[in-house]
Amino acid sequence: MEPKNRRAFLEEVSFASLMAGFPASARSALGALASGPPAPVLPAALRPGATVALVAPASPPGDPESNVIAEEVMRALGLVPRLMPNATRQTKYLAGTDEERAHDLNAAFGDPSVDAVWCLRGGYGSERILPLLDYELIKRNPKPLIGYSDITAPLNAIHRLTGLVTFHGPIASENLTDYTLEHFKRTLFTPAAAGRIAAPPPFEPREGRVERENRLRKIRGGKGTGPLVGGNISVFSTLIGTPFEPELKGRILFLEEIGEEPYRIDRWLTQFVLTGKLSGCAGIALGKFNDCGPRAEPSYHGTWTWQQVCADRLGNLGIPVVAGLMFGHVPEKATLPIGVQAELDGDAGTLTLLGPAVR
Repeated sequence: MEPKNRRAFLEEVSFASLMAGFPASARSALGALASGPPAPVLPAALRPGATVALVAPASPPGDPESNVIAEEVMRALGLVPRLMPNATRQTKYLAGTDEERAHDLNAAFGDPSVDAVWCLRGGYGSERILPLLDYELIKRNPKPLIGYSDITAPLNAIHRLTGLVTFHGPIASENLTDYTLEHFKRTLFTPAAAGRIAAPPPFEPREGRVERENRLRKIRGGKGTGPLVGGNISVFSTLIGTPFEPELKGRILFLEEIGEEPYRIDRWLTQFVLTGKLSGCAGIALGKFNDCGPRAEPSYHGTWTWQQVCADRLGNLGIPVVAGLMFGHVPEKATLPIGVQAELDGDAGTLTLLGPAVR
């Protein structure tokens, strides 16, 4: 048996063993990948008066008022909120049991009166429910799924197994800045290509004053075109090597993080590099790595910045790499549709959506 075939055989055996304990829906959806990835599916555009299911696939709200605030945010957007039954539950650091959290997500997709599904927060735990999601039901009932941070896991898994375009954007309880709202509406309310997204907000230079907070770093030039995939780097890394691992070849990978030291970012990026799959990407777009600078105490942890780590790990892949785009754990964030064709221009430092994200 050839080494490549042997490796593929061992991977198939490993995945088959893992899948043996999954519910039938997950096994069926994962098995269908053998014949190729599903075609992209665009959900219907949001509109005023649309009903939005509020779900908690990961952690419970840190503030008892968060769910109430989320409902008020929906109404302020002209949408009708529907808090799912288990969204107020708590099991330690999880928003209810795995079964309860998965049930709400499945029920939201299966309810014909629900137009979109918006996550109340991230935190931790959404990876735990991936085998419990009804991917066939989700594929039959395409609608926008919105969130970020820990929601990276279901956003990518659902797109991978169903083809549904999902949305790496604000959580439901956030107040939307003008920047965030403008990007959100361009992506989700309009069935047309949103064009250039995630650019730093306008800055007016004055005498003795230059932009410091929102600077782009063009790590490697060139242009790359492909569907978007990605999210929070620490969560995305947990999908690598699992049956839910996103396809990277020919994709523009976008990554962001919060509150991690550069050496930990180095660890995740090195893991990605060691898989050999990053060089197959069409480009890598890095967002705002908020509070990811070296710590004050002298140690090996503080010898590089996160920008230097990214340049070291990603700069020699032969693909365009840009850092500092506006998405992730920052108030002003773009909504990135997973599965939509985009172009990353490493020389201009731009990310452009080439097709619509909704129909």
